[in-house]
Amino acid sequence: MRLVLTQYSGAVVLIAVLVVLFGLYLSWTATRLDRLHVRLDAARVALDAQLLRRSTAVLELARSGLLDPATALILASGAREAEVAPADEREAAESALTRDVRAAFEDPAQGDQLRAHPDGHELLDELGKAMRRVQLARRFHNESVRAVRQLRSHRLVRAFRLAGRAPDKPSFEIDDEPPAVFAR
Repeated sequence: MRLVLTQYSGAVVLIAVLVVLFGLYLSWTATRLDRLHVRLDAARVALDAQLLRRSTAVLELARSGLLDPATALILASGAREAEVAPADEREAAESALTRDVRAAFEDPAQGDQLRAHPDGHELLDELGKAMRRVQLARRFHNESVRAVRQLRSHRLVRAFRLAGRAPDKPSFEIDDEPPAVFAR
């Protein structure tokens, strides 16, 4: 038996190939979206870890006895509130902690006095590193959010519901600018 291709059978083969290619494209896009969601989840975990590290560094400095009691109390209170804040109030609590740290070190002489103390230098360096890491982790997280949103906004992703039931995660916007004393 001999296979005879007619004009219609050639069109059917072409359509089948196009459907397979389109399916492969959709599969690739869904896989990419899934990877972006995984990257976003990892970025959020890293951000949470850096925020916790910053709170811990602030608490260590507050409990060191190197600060005046009022400043130590304000910093310890702010760090504790940032650690236990519910998810919907987390951004405000973290921003408040940043403002408290900036207020504590608005006078550069305060930082110089702490650096003169052997333990103070180490505590300030640790806090400065933690604050810079928070900035980097937040930027990485927000970039991941932007990438996910951009891909989810494509028509094919929406039309074929490639995002599934994954919730749209918000960016994390806080005031994370460290005081000038840590820029040294």
